[in-house]
Amino acid sequence: MGLPRKSPSLLSVSLVSITIFLGSFPFVATAADYTNLVFKGCADQKFQDPSGLYLQNLKNLMQDLVSQSSQRTFSTAASGEDPNAINGLYQCRGDLSTSQCYSCVSKIPKISDKVCGKAVAARVQLSGCYLRYEISGFKQVPETEFLYKVCGSSSSGRTEFEKRRETAFNMAEEGVKSGSSLFYTGDYQSVYVLAQCQGDMGTANCGDCVKTAFETAKNDCGDSVSA
Repeated sequence: MGLPRKSPSLLSVSLVSITIFLGSFPFVATAADYTNLVFKGCADQKFQDPSGLYLQNLKNLMQDLVSQSSQRTFSTAASGEDPNAINGLYQCRGDLSTSQCYSCVSKIPKISDKVCGKAVAARVQLSGCYLRYEISGFKQVPETEFLYKVCGSSSSGRTEFEKRRETAFNMAEEGVKSGSSLFYTGDYQSVYVLAQCQGDMGTANCGDCVKTAFETAKNDCGDSVSA
């Protein structure tokens, strides 16, 4: 079975620990689809690193994370000793194989260097994976922080669409709580939904996070046919 392909009008709602793609129809994905840049977040602060220690730790961290992505779709790592340590993690979409995960994650170090430079913390999200890193002690945004959205066009049959969307949302919320992968994808009467939580989140917290994300999508995008 092919992967859902991101359509030009597809809206992305991205939080620190969850990514949701909503669409009114499924697609078949190509490699380019899951390696397209979706979101970047770069700290304003730059490394003060005359010895080059921080950048070496960052390089080692990136190499470690990329290597792990060939074996699993979520992992964390650290490089260096305090106060020069750098922590990081990556996660791939739950419907990608480990080879696809590696293909996706391996592109991020170069992209991160290009778009964030020597930032002390960064998050780069592609359509099929994301990677983030931060220096030890760097304050992260809350797990349910709303980071990115693109709302699609409005539905002509608003009431009927909202009913189908609500059912699809409920299916996804229950799906991430009942499964072991914190990932759900499915459709209900042509409404396609994908939800995923960060790999170290508990199932109950994942369900709550997904519910919050869906409410945010409804409030911010209204009757858009994609979110």
